[in-house]
Amino acid sequence: MTCRQVSSFPGSVEKVMHEIRIAEDLFAIVIAVAEKEQLSKVTKVNITFGKLIQIVPAIFEFAFMETVRESIASEAELVIEITDIKLKCRSCGGDFQPEDNLFSCRICNTYETDIIQGNELFIKSIEGE
Repeated sequence: MTCRQVSSFPGSVEKVMHEIRIAEDLFAIVIAVAEKEQLSKVTKVNITFGKLIQIVPAIFEFAFMETVRESIASEAELVIEITDIKLKCRSCGGDFQPEDNLFSCRICNTYETDIIQGNELFIKSIEGE
């Protein structure tokens, strides 16, 4: 893949490279699972990204389709689920979702929080025949 092929997407080259690298890693896993399960064709890949992973779905889908081109996954449907960010306050124990990129607790205003959800990146399922 050349930079010219992805230059129509907004964002920096580094951002595009982030999606490409994850797509390449996903492709390696998909192929390994397909071989293990003796699939001749991968028809669908379901993945979940947390918002903190900062994936741009359109860029990722493009990167994935370029990565799987001319493979048993070349016609696979890619289903992307994005999970919201959820935090837990270490001081008061409250759970909350940050708003407007403000990661302080809405109850006690501390920034001492733990991520409960939003930084995941996993494959939910790989389907094929």
